[in-house]
Amino acid sequence: MPLGTPITSTAPAAPGTQRPPEYYADKTLRYQDYTYSPDVRSVQCYMATGQPNEVFQPAVVPLGQSSAITLDFDVLGDQSQRYTAKLIHCDVDWQPSLLTDMQFLTEINEFTVTDYRVGTGTKAPYFHYRLRAPNVRLSGNYLWVVQTPAGVPLLSRRLLVYESRVNVSLKPGIVIGGQERFTLQQLDFAVSYGNVELVNPVVEVKTVLRQNFRWDNARYGLRPTFVRDAERRLDYQYFNFENAFPGLSEYRFFDTRSLLSVGIGVLHVDPRAAPVSTVLLQPEVSRNGTAYNQYVDANGQRVFESREYGNGATNADYADVTFQLKAAQPAPGPVYVFGALTDWQLKDEFRLRYDEAKQLYTGHALLKQGYYNYDFAVAGASGTAPNETYFEGTHYETENQYDLLVYYRPPGTRADLLIGYQAVDMNSRQ
Repeated sequence: MPLGTPITSTAPAAPGTQRPPEYYADKTLRYQDYTYSPDVRSVQCYMATGQPNEVFQPAVVPLGQSSAITLDFDVLGDQSQRYTAKLIHCDVDWQPSLLTDMQFLTEINEFTVTDYRVGTGTKAPYFHYRLRAPNVRLSGNYLWVVQTPAGVPLLSRRLLVYESRVNVSLKPGIVIGGQERFTLQQLDFAVSYGNVELVNPVVEVKTVLRQNFRWDNARYGLRPTFVRDAERRLDYQYFNFENAFPGLSEYRFFDTRSLLSVGIGVLHVDPRAAPVSTVLLQPEVSRNGTAYNQYVDANGQRVFESREYGNGATNADYADVTFQLKAAQPAPGPVYVFGALTDWQLKDEFRLRYDEAKQLYTGHALLKQGYYNYDFAVAGASGTAPNETYFEGTHYETENQYDLLVYYRPPGTRADLLIGYQAVDMNSRQ
């Protein structure tokens, strides 16, 4: 089987499928968005709305609507497999809570994945799987795990179920600083709890602030700067950039929805290549230090589609996509392609190699046909967020989405409830 070769195989892998085995070798369940098999591709977890581009909606729903959360993924290979899924209730820090299954579910916590279809008319053989989340009793953090019959995890995705028990006010703020006011985006927020009895809100209310629904650079541990007891309100207004994010630039993009013609961002396509078509993207350059360039992007996301055959779920093929980045000198650390296509992680298969003679970074990955957003990130010290500003620059004018999660654990209980949620657009183009 040319694609989806197990990592233990000694057979040579097809172009675009070579992946370092260490990333997939450890099958220990991680309480984060993660893929445990090199055969699993094109994972999307979102709130189904029935509207165009619903895949851009995050996996965040009100209590009572968790069945709207949908999980799509492909498994490379020419044989369908039997998979099951389960939910794990987690605390605010994404560790398993002490709740039993029946305390947050009304049914047995094992759901067979029965909705699957074979890829049609594609060079790369694959099966496309889809499932909906079950209804849950409690708000909070949930980890959705798909696993084999032997209990080996295949993939995991985070999803959020919230209640509107407190009023959340999230709005763009003004950065107090010098040069920072041109590069950072600040979010001020407040939590009003007049309708709910919170015993010790200053200590027990916990907040998480996210940019573009990412977890890798989320702001944790933000404490209220003002406590208004009479108004039953917590204000969060900081002056040392604790609640500020680099605005970055609008995401780079390319279009491979057609493999018979050259899409935007693409330099060359070879549909006759074997075992899969090859795509060479246009050479990119650093945008650090350049003026802000306004255009509409998808905030790092991607959508799968085939212009020739229609349905992206089962008609879109896979291609070996080569990225190019011009650089006069090597970056201060390893360089990666970064975005939703990498689960917002620095994955080895998306690492670029530098050719000093050509002054060019290149790398390739196996990707499904579609429209993609991405940027280039430089790895820093272990435990630090990737440095996206090195090649992308940062501007306060950039359009980004932010959301705020408000958690509370009632005294004597064993679960962190998600009691408030709000999302806001910064520099919306609507």
